Amino acid sequence: MYRFLIIIEKAGKNYSAYSPDLPGCAATGETREEAEQNMYDVVEMHVNGLVEDNLAVPEPHAAAEYVVIKAGAGVS
Repeated sequence: MYRFLIIIEKAGKNYSAYSPDLPGCAATGETREEAEQNMYDVVEMHVNGLVEDNLAVPEPHAAAEYVVIKAGAGVS
């Protein structure tokens, strides 16, 4: 089992997704959910291809965290 972070962003009228740990793996969709599903499919195909070709699957290193600040905090 592999676990990779994916980033989903609003891109104009659609959504775009990518994985920082898998360069070149990207997907789009008309909705956030569609972009997420398309990205799942792309990552699955990519990882399965690496395994079938006896190539190393990259170790995931990317992480995400939200930063919560109070509006105006630290502003003089």
